[in-house]
This record gives sequence, structure tokens and C-alpha cells, in this order.
Amino acid sequence: MQKKILITGSTDGIGAATAKALAAMGHYLLLHGRSAEKLQVIAAELSAIPGSGSVEQYAVDLSMIASADQLATAIGQKHAQLDVIINNAGIFRTPSPVTTEGYDIRFMVNTITPYGLTRKLLPLLNSSSRVINLSSAAQEPVNLDALLGKVRINDDFSAYAQSKLALTMWSRDMAQPLGEKGPAIIAVNPGSMLGSKMVKEGFGVAGKDISIGSDILCRAALSDEFAAASGQYFDNDTGAFSAPHPDALNPQKTAMVVQAIKQVLVTLS
Repeated sequence: MQKKILITGSTDGIGAATAKALAAMGHYLLLHGRSAEKLQVIAAELSAIPGSGSVEQYAVDLSMIASADQLATAIGQKHAQLDVIINNAGIFRTPSPVTTEGYDIRFMVNTITPYGLTRKLLPLLNSSSRVINLSSAAQEPVNLDALLGKVRINDDFSAYAQSKLALTMWSRDMAQPLGEKGPAIIAVNPGSMLGSKMVKEGFGVAGKDISIGSDILCRAALSDEFAAASGQYFDNDTGAFSAPHPDALNPQKTAMVVQAIKQVLVTLS
């Protein structure tokens, strides 16, 4: 059965590979990217795949809360229901690590705007829907002051790892109160050192076959093995559900991180 699937960061890397795999299955895809030109290129590639479904394009900069809100509004005006959200967009290294609003761009793109976007789109999701959040094997304790934009993290890897733990924490926190009535919200490490632009630019290596990541995202979005996995963390390096960083299992630390995310969203709304 055809699914309606939103993929953020779908113009290159794991996002593009996942979009191509899902297009070949005939699913209806909502593509997001920062560049309208790159979106047009990937949309044309998907449309050329035999048996592909409809493709929509949304050019939005997810480093800004207002833009994420506009994306949610645009989707809500056109669609009454979504089957899957794949929060794939992410940043590791950039020449400008601080947004125009004064926040670390890794926290904004990797953690905060996916939270805000998902919250805005929850009315379009039902108990059979899924939210797949791209986590990472790189997870470090979150500096709340850095998340709140009060201090800077000078190390790119640390900022990225903290943002991915924060994403994993809110995935579990959002899933728990929704229970069986809500969508399955699952954090997934797609695999370490895959051959994405992020890995090539950040580490200077070619990386492993990117289809390792796209294959697990397709499974997480569609297969029965993930249907009852809401709130869990899947580590594709081991090929199994496993425990994330201990902080993600700590209710008090998780509550503090989620509260900080909400505070940023309120400040910027």
C-alpha cells in the first residue's frame, strides 16, 4: 500500500538514497531541502524511476524555527494525513556554526526544529504512522547552556554528538505519553561513517556504502518489526534495538533537555 512520506534533507546523502528507494516502491514523497535547485534535480531523478509515485518539493531552511513552522503549515494545508516523517536533515561541520538568531546550528537543525516540526505535524499522524529520527552512535551529555544559545561549543564533533543525544532523548520523551494512540517515534543510528557529504567533509574519508543507511530507514519506516518500537533506539552498527547513551534513559535529564528545547521554541516563536 502506498504511503505518504516526508523526508527532510532529501537532496543528497542518506536522505536522497532513501527517497530513491522509497520512490522505486511507489510511495508518495514529500521532499525537503534548503536548495530549490537541488530539490528540482532529485525530484526529476525520482520521477524517472519506473513505478514511482507523486513527488512534492519544499525548499526550507531548517536552521530557523519560523521556516520550520512554515513547512508544517504548508504540508498541513495540502494534506490531512501523513504516514511517515523521516527527520533526516542534519549538520556536522559548517563555516557558520551560529545561526542568525544566536543558536548553535547543530542543535537547531539536528534537534530543535525536528522537534518543533514533528509537534506541528502530529495532528496529521495516527496510530499506524511513524516518526523516524536520525540519531547517531556519536552521543555526548548535553550542555543545556549550549542548547539554549548561552555558550558556544568549539568542537564540531562534540556539538554534533550532543545534538544527536538530545534528539534521541526527545524521541523517547515524545513517544511515551502518546502510547499506542500515537505514531511510533523511533530514533535510529543509520550506521557509522557512511559515505555521506557530512562524513566526507567532516572526516575526509569516503565512508561506507550509503545504502546501509537508506536500507535501515526504509525498514524503520515500513516494516512490521518497527511497528511496536515507539520510544526505542535502533543501532544499525549492531543491527538491533539497544540502549542509547544512559542520559537518554534518565527521566530527569531528559525532562531538562526537552524543557530547554521548548524554551528555545517559545523564545523564537
